[in-house]
Amino acid sequence: MKTADVLIIGGGIHGSSTAYHLAREGISVILLEKDYVARHASGVNAGGVRVLGRDLAEVPLSKISMQMWQTLDSELDADTGFRSTSMVYIAANEADITTLKQREARMNAAGHTHERIIDQRELRELLPYVHPSCTGGAVSQQDGHANPYRSTNAFRLAAERFGASIVEGTELRNLRRVGSSWIAQTPKGTFEAGTVVNCAGAWADKVALMIGDNVPLNHAAPMLMITARMPHFVEPVVGAVSRQLSFKQFENGTVLIGGGAKGFAERAANKTRLDYEKLANAARTTIDFFPIMTRAAINRMWAGLEAYMPDNLPVVSPSANAENAFHAFGFSAHGFQLGPIIGKVTADMILTGQPGFDLSAFRVDRYDRKVL
Repeated sequence: MKTADVLIIGGGIHGSSTAYHLAREGISVILLEKDYVARHASGVNAGGVRVLGRDLAEVPLSKISMQMWQTLDSELDADTGFRSTSMVYIAANEADITTLKQREARMNAAGHTHERIIDQRELRELLPYVHPSCTGGAVSQQDGHANPYRSTNAFRLAAERFGASIVEGTELRNLRRVGSSWIAQTPKGTFEAGTVVNCAGAWADKVALMIGDNVPLNHAAPMLMITARMPHFVEPVVGAVSRQLSFKQFENGTVLIGGGAKGFAERAANKTRLDYEKLANAARTTIDFFPIMTRAAINRMWAGLEAYMPDNLPVVSPSANAENAFHAFGFSAHGFQLGPIIGKVTADMILTGQPGFDLSAFRVDRYDRKVL
């Protein structure tokens, strides 16, 4: 039986970040991953590193995480591919401008001023090839993008340098509490730890049940496309206020197109299938905003398995029903940017019980029926 202070289930960016932050403090860590690190959502997402457009409950975490991204390559001694290019949300019409103004009022009332509304002239300065009918937008100057596979593995390798043990290709079969320990049974043997952390992504509801918590988690397969190389025409990461659009051009000229269109998630089979009609719609949306994209040739398409809570907010929480058990999952296709801070917050919950943030919106039991 292999033992450690903390056992982490799941090798995505949040599990790997948690392993790093714990191991750095001298805590012995075993991380179990049923496939390989960054196999699913954490390695195949769009790589957006944004504060723009976040739910108000996430903004304090996201702002600190953005600060961490600025020096993450140096801290982890790795190239995460992070580029601070800014991000722009395009307003297609005056209704979108009204939506942005209403959001700005809510954000300012909460003390957040990182999102700035721009008019049509400034939009054209930032995005010279945007469709001329677009009326303005919002910009966050510090936002950008990174390479998700490299970033997740940067945390993994840094954790290993501090002594964490990463065990890949081993699926959790059973997890139970015995005395003061958690016992995990896998095809590669049995593991024991005083504390367990559930970072299992699209499979996190199954792990939560083993711990004793029931969550209404769903899973889906957000799809992405990447083009052949094109002449450079856009610098910021681009989204849209009221249409599904996620769009960025890399240094090599390739263009990544997302926007949240979902394929077919086959969780039991550990795979996804593409919905080509939705991908075609995503391509048409991109052309609507950037007519230059009629020249683009699609080079590759794929989908990852992602976990969603009903409110699209994550679970970052101690267990509601078991001691020395914690959760960090359900990031609903926007958790990549939060990876650095979620690892630290989860480590702080374990080490001190003081995460340093108000996590009440992310409780694991927020959907439990309350007895009056």
